[in-house]
Amino acid sequence: MDQEHLDVALRAAKAGAVELMARRDDRVVREKAPKDLVTDADLAAQQAIRSILMDCFPGYAFVGEEEGENEPPNSVRQGEIDAPPCWVVDPLDGTVNYVHRLQSFAVSIGLYAAGKMRLGVIYDPVCDEMFTAIDGQGARVNGRSIRVSACEEIGEGLFSCSFPAGIESDAPEVRQFIRVLGQCRSLRRLGSCALNMCYVAAGRLDGYWATSVQPWDAAAGIVIAREAGATLTQVDGASLDDWSPKFCLTASQKLHQSMLDLLA
Repeated sequence: MDQEHLDVALRAAKAGAVELMARRDDRVVREKAPKDLVTDADLAAQQAIRSILMDCFPGYAFVGEEEGENEPPNSVRQGEIDAPPCWVVDPLDGTVNYVHRLQSFAVSIGLYAAGKMRLGVIYDPVCDEMFTAIDGQGARVNGRSIRVSACEEIGEGLFSCSFPAGIESDAPEVRQFIRVLGQCRSLRRLGSCALNMCYVAAGRLDGYWATSVQPWDAAAGIVIAREAGATLTQVDGASLDDWSPKFCLTASQKLHQSMLDLLA
C-alpha cells in the first residue's frame, strides 16, 4: 500500500462525510433488524465512497455494510496469492449516535491485501479528526503521529466495549462488562467501534473489546491500532481474524493478558 491508496481513501472518506453531515438533521431512518438502524445517509455515503474507490481502482474487490455487498470474494477471504485487494467500508459507524444527533460516529475505510488489513482511514466529521495508517508506516491523526498509552494495570485504565443490538440481560457481554467494570478505573460505551479503536491507538483509551462487530466496523481500526503499538487478538487470545473480529485490544501486552483473563 502506498500514498496513492491513502490519498484516494482520504478523498472517499471526506466525500462520505459530506453526505452524512448534509443529512444529519433531516434523515430517514428504518430498522434492518430489531434495534439495528440504517438511514438514507448510510446509503448515500456508501455510494459516494464506493464510486471514488472503484473509479480509481476498478480491479479491486469491495465490501461494504450496506446494499448487500457484505462478503468478500472467496479468494480474498482465503488469502490466495492472486486475490485482488479488497476495500472494506463502513460508511457510518455509530449509526445510533448519528440518529440521536450525538457525537461519536465516523466513516471507516480499510484495505485488505495479501492476507491482512494494510491501510486504514477513519474520519470523524464532527471533531474533524482523520485517523490514518499504512502497514509498516505508523499511525497518525491529522498528520500527527499517535501512540498507545503506557498503561499496564487494569486498575489504572479507562476501557470501552461494544454490545450487540438487542442484547439480553444474561448475555456473555453483560457478564464481561460487569467483571471489567469491577476492576478498571472506568468503563465506557461510546457507540462506535472505529473510534474506540482509534482512541486506544491515540492513548485516550487503554483498552477496548468487542465480540459482536462486523469486519467493516473494525477493518480500518485494525491497521491504525496495530501501527500505534497496540496489542490485538481474538477475545480468546488467538490470532486476530480480520473477517470475524471478536477481539480484545489493549495498550500493552501485560494489560492484554489481564483483560483476556477477565473476558474468559
